[in-house]
Amino acid sequence: MDRLTELTSFVRACDTASFSAAARELGLSQPAVSQQIRALEKRLGVRLFDRTTRHVSPTEAGRRYLERARDIIERIEEADRSVGCLESKMCGRLAVGAPASFGAGVLGSYLIEFKRAYPELLLDVALTDSFVDVIAEGLDVAIRMGTIDDNRLIVRKLGVIGRCLAATPEYLDRRGRPRRPEDLADHDYLLYAHIRKRDVVPLTGPGGEKAEVRIRPAMRSDNSLLNHQALLSGVGIGLGHRVILDPLIAEGSLEHVLPDWHYAPHHVHAVYPSNRFIPLKVRRFVAGFADHLAAMGALIDDKSMNIQGNGAGPANSDVFTRREMAETGESRCGAAEIGVAPQPRGE
Repeated sequence: MDRLTELTSFVRACDTASFSAAARELGLSQPAVSQQIRALEKRLGVRLFDRTTRHVSPTEAGRRYLERARDIIERIEEADRSVGCLESKMCGRLAVGAPASFGAGVLGSYLIEFKRAYPELLLDVALTDSFVDVIAEGLDVAIRMGTIDDNRLIVRKLGVIGRCLAATPEYLDRRGRPRRPEDLADHDYLLYAHIRKRDVVPLTGPGGEKAEVRIRPAMRSDNSLLNHQALLSGVGIGLGHRVILDPLIAEGSLEHVLPDWHYAPHHVHAVYPSNRFIPLKVRRFVAGFADHLAAMGALIDDKSMNIQGNGAGPANSDVFTRREMAETGESRCGAAEIGVAPQPRGE
């Protein structure tokens, strides 16, 4: 028999001085409550009630037991209320993980908006370019790039983000502006250590033609924030997400490099542990971040890129097969060199 049910029946019988009244409050039959009390007394080896035809009252042992039993029931009810708070009132801890530069440059503004909307939440944010095990680190949700193949996780695709090559005007004035993909071989390149094709830049041209250029790294780093700083300092040419680079290009801090040639875009996902129940705070965070990406113009049209896996030829300059996206870093690692970090293996 359920010991918690026994405790509940015992406490209610003490409070109402009646097995029948306790049964009515609990939605049980009077014989069921009587049976639970008898089972409790048998297990404890003591008599908990003095019984008359009109009412029941706890014995001395029953009164001692009542104090502890009531405390247990109240603690359980408090635990239930605390969970209800987390679900319905958007309070408690929300642990979020994201790549370093993407987290600072894109996710950061949304985190501030979300905190203002739900001030009772504690946002526990981890921005890192290292692989983070969502479950082992106790994260509620993580933002990941590329293909996710961890079957322990629930994956929600938020959209597709474009990528491009860029450099400072000062660097390009000094070293010249590449006119063709093969010109990249003569330039300093900022290499992101976790990307799959570490020494080759694969591009798709305006007519769907392909080019793979072996580059000369001027700096190799596993930290996207450092690569971003190096890019802005004119160290070389780098790859990044357009949502981060386009505003810097618009203000003149950077220039597009080979603007007619395209690097494969990135899928962005929200991932969280595969549980039966997803807390409201996680659902609202993910839905809100998807809206935030759309509102800031970060997402590109997935359909217009005609992303496919059947090997069909390109229909326009922004066509990429899933294999090409994997080869350019669209893997479990999901790394772009500037503005996003890897997530699982350093591929």
